[in-house]
Amino acid sequence: MKKRKKIQPITLLFLGFFILIIVGACLLMLPFATKQGQNTSFIDALFISASAACVTGLSPFNTFEHWTLFGQIVILILIQIGGLGFMTIISVITWIVNKSIDLYGKSVLMQSAGTYSFGDVRPLLKRILIGTFIFETIGAILISVFLYPTYGAVGIYYGLFTSISAFCNAGFDLFSNSLVDLNSNPGILATIAFLIVIGGMGFLVWSDIIDSRFRAKKLQMHSKVVLTSMIFLIFIPALMFFIFDFTNISHAGAFSNMPLIDKITNSIFLSITPRTAGFYSVDLTKLTSASKSLIIILMFIGGNSGSTAGGLKVTTFIVIFLNLVSNARGKDEVCIFKQKVNDNILRQSSALFISYLTLVVVSVVTIASIEDVSLESTIFECVSALSTVGLSLGITSSLSIWSKIVLILLMYVGRLGAFGLFTLVMGKTNEHAIQHAEGRIMVG
Repeated sequence: MKKRKKIQPITLLFLGFFILIIVGACLLMLPFATKQGQNTSFIDALFISASAACVTGLSPFNTFEHWTLFGQIVILILIQIGGLGFMTIISVITWIVNKSIDLYGKSVLMQSAGTYSFGDVRPLLKRILIGTFIFETIGAILISVFLYPTYGAVGIYYGLFTSISAFCNAGFDLFSNSLVDLNSNPGILATIAFLIVIGGMGFLVWSDIIDSRFRAKKLQMHSKVVLTSMIFLIFIPALMFFIFDFTNISHAGAFSNMPLIDKITNSIFLSITPRTAGFYSVDLTKLTSASKSLIIILMFIGGNSGSTAGGLKVTTFIVIFLNLVSNARGKDEVCIFKQKVNDNILRQSSALFISYLTLVVVSVVTIASIEDVSLESTIFECVSALSTVGLSLGITSSLSIWSKIVLILLMYVGRLGAFGLFTLVMGKTNEHAIQHAEGRIMVG
């Protein structure tokens, strides 16, 4: 009897997220999902579902004002599933039912979580589940404590929602203006920032830190790169934000009338959230053009591989940058922490950069031809969608159906990976099947 051919892991991932988004949209279309007097079109329901499942945070509506408790819970479930990864959830169910994960299931989970080998799968799965529960619980408790004096018992629900959204790098919130009204509360900002960083760090890094028993020398190269770059990408941009907007003497500036300590804490928060959670503690439209440009760059870089974050990924950016430096110096190898980077990794990094840049350019040109909005806002919105960040300059609600479809596709591709999309569309070929003659081409 002929064995049924199994679906490729990458195909299953794309299909799984597609089904999840459609189901979420249908649930959000139910009459009791929206509050009285609010209407939700199918395209808006699809947009919100995609934004939640792809842990982006872009939304044409205020989450608290538009959705009922049922609608909010649907969004929260989509965020949790999207953050952990669709196949992580499926693997958990399979594990519970069958008490084991077969080879095919492991390969799918590897694709979803970004692990190195089959042997890493089950311990990694345990750590993902336990770590997620611990961090989200601690975050929910701390945020609830900070919110209770103002919101009472409702603050507990707000704390849970915000904690899950922050850890999954989603950026959905139940406040009227994200965290702008809470920007003088360092406890809330620090807790949310910590959840964003931990969620965006990557499941592999968690696992490696545990395996190395918190000894830096025993960490794998991937973890060293992630942790080192994370420090630089938090504090250097924070300093730049502080300088750019501290020198903005306009009374309408984003940091105007803030005490010095609040300017510092909000600068740090502003450097964290673009990678890649859509929370904001200051009015982004009041930022200087330099700060907005820096946010776009940070959004494009994104978080880390195998995490809840999106974007090009930090490790990819570092590899591309070091490859540039090595070529400029005439070196044949790219080394990080005295270890050579595999040539295949170099090719993949370049391919990822080109694919992300191509998607941004095409989407910006498309939306710019449809909408009457500034180029700055268009680029900001497209990069935010592709990198699953969720930050916006306030144009989401005014976009046409076609522009929203473009952003939906960007969020979808951004969550699952542009390289994966091109692989799925174009297919893989046997690289050893055909040997071509070597040719020369001048570049640079």
